[in-house]
Amino acid sequence: MKNKLIFIISMVIFGTIGIFRKFIPLDSAVISFSRGVIGTLFLIVFLLVKKDKPNIKELKSYIVLLIISGCLIGINWLFLFESYKYTSVATSTLCYYMAPIFVMISSTFVFKEKLKAINIICMLIAFVGMFFVSGVLEIGFDDKNALLGVLYGLAAAVLYATVVLLNKKIKVENAYYKTLIQLFFSALVLVPYLLLNNSFDKIVLDAKVCILILIVGIIHTGISYVLYFGSITKVKTQFISIFSYIDPVIAIILSAIILKDSMTFLGVVGAILILGVSLFMEIFDMKQNHQE
Repeated sequence: MKNKLIFIISMVIFGTIGIFRKFIPLDSAVISFSRGVIGTLFLIVFLLVKKDKPNIKELKSYIVLLIISGCLIGINWLFLFESYKYTSVATSTLCYYMAPIFVMISSTFVFKEKLKAINIICMLIAFVGMFFVSGVLEIGFDDKNALLGVLYGLAAAVLYATVVLLNKKIKVENAYYKTLIQLFFSALVLVPYLLLNNSFDKIVLDAKVCILILIVGIIHTGISYVLYFGSITKVKTQFISIFSYIDPVIAIILSAIILKDSMTFLGVVGAILILGVSLFMEIFDMKQNHQE
């Protein structure tokens, strides 16, 4: 029960990050970089206190994949935070939750998995849902910012799906050290972009911004990752698959309550289609794997 609660807490934390981003008046790249740096430092301290020793040989064997996936995580954050900037937290979150669909499509090429009829139907339903969520039917192509936010959200979903596929190939015993390396490179990959855009010179900090940045770095990255990776190996896969959807539900609810973001009827239908199909696929795949 304790580990289930810990997992749920990590999902609740993940679900609030979009709200915090809305109140941080900094470039998305700066926020992403700060998140990576603070998260890395937090994990270093955590591992020192925990006295976990890394398996250097094991980590070396996957170092290329760890570096690539870490860089993709940093760019993924950048796109996701940009999505939050241009559209509502609810819309951004739903775009991001197209990732399972992209994983399913990519798996047919990467792992040579065959698409079943039910997978294709689910995929089409999810894309219809995404079409509804985008708001194109109501606003057309007039609201460029909203559409840009949708595109950033989908780009983040594609990158996250890629990270998921890469993580399937990274077979390391200690997930904390894997995450530590990935977080380090998630920050490092953004440095050239920040320098080219003189982003560091444009940073204006006050007490409120510093506190929010620390919350995103320590709580939404360091603590949430520790809780997440510390619990997923101790609870059943079915529990993880179902309760992972606390994240988008929390994001949508808080978006409506705190930011007063409203969704159209078609947007609500789209949300139900995307989350419903994603959840259905998770449960269906688990049942299929169990039968095999």
